Amino acid sequence: MKLRISLITLIIVLITTGVAFADSGEPQVEETQGFVTSTLMQLSGTATETDRIATTINDGYQNGPNPPAPPMVPTSVIYSGTYSERTIADQGLVSFARTMKYDTAGMAAENQYNLVTDRLTEFIGSDTGRMTSEESLLLDGASTGLDTTYSLLCPFATQSDDDIIPPFCNIVEEGSSVDITIGSLSTQSSERFIMLAAPDPDEGEQTGYGMAWPWPVADPGVEANYNVKLTGFGDIAASGTTTAYLNVHVQEGRVVDFSNMDSLYPKAEDLVYSELTTTTGEITLFQKTMNYKSQFTGPAGTYIHNT
Repeated sequence: MKLRISLITLIIVLITTGVAFADSGEPQVEETQGFVTSTLMQLSGTATETDRIATTINDGYQNGPNPPAPPMVPTSVIYSGTYSERTIADQGLVSFARTMKYDTAGMAAENQYNLVTDRLTEFIGSDTGRMTSEESLLLDGASTGLDTTYSLLCPFATQSDDDIIPPFCNIVEEGSSVDITIGSLSTQSSERFIMLAAPDPDEGEQTGYGMAWPWPVADPGVEANYNVKLTGFGDIAASGTTTAYLNVHVQEGRVVDFSNMDSLYPKAEDLVYSELTTTTGEITLFQKTMNYKSQFTGPAGTYIHNT
């Protein structure tokens, strides 16, 4: 007996805000890059598409012999973001449409993203036809704490010169895979982790770089979104196997403790979340929407100074 599966996974939202949760993002470099690609294919036969992008960006801060990371020195930030997609549609009717937009400029609002992808793939295989597709999104950020004076526009998020965005080390992974003989697959993804750069007016030439030290304007928050949907054609169901997943590891602090040199960045929270959804058979609908957002809203943490 053939099994028809209709599965809708409601929106999975992991939002991190407040003093125990605070991704700051990374300040943009002075020269930014951006590109846009678009791919359209319609054919009978075999089609392949492979896309990969990886970005690592840090604030370039060095203290004596120490590199930016590791080890990370006070008020350091580093981020890595990756995206990959590989599709092979073999022996069948193939329709493929895809766009990608990427920009390393600092994002100033919540509806702006460094990475945006959108694709639609339709496949009707022959007797031996098959389409496999994998897509993944990763965002990894760490910081030893930042001064809120230069990183937050909101005047109510900070109350004193000792207020900080606490240290953090957060990573999120989202993605999907399919192995089908017939079906219509659509996915969308977006990612924001590069922010506008705000110079420190108190440092100026003292940094040794000939410019004020850049801080990320953290108000928009760090965000990663992924959506996947698989359907058939009219009364004909999709056939095969689908998988979608979300993995998150959040580690957050409350203070930067300079009064105890053995515990400069004490960890206050450790959160691990994972989710995996899989279907196999004749699938009338498979849909999953995932969102990760980490935004600082205050009240701020504090520096504990040496006494």
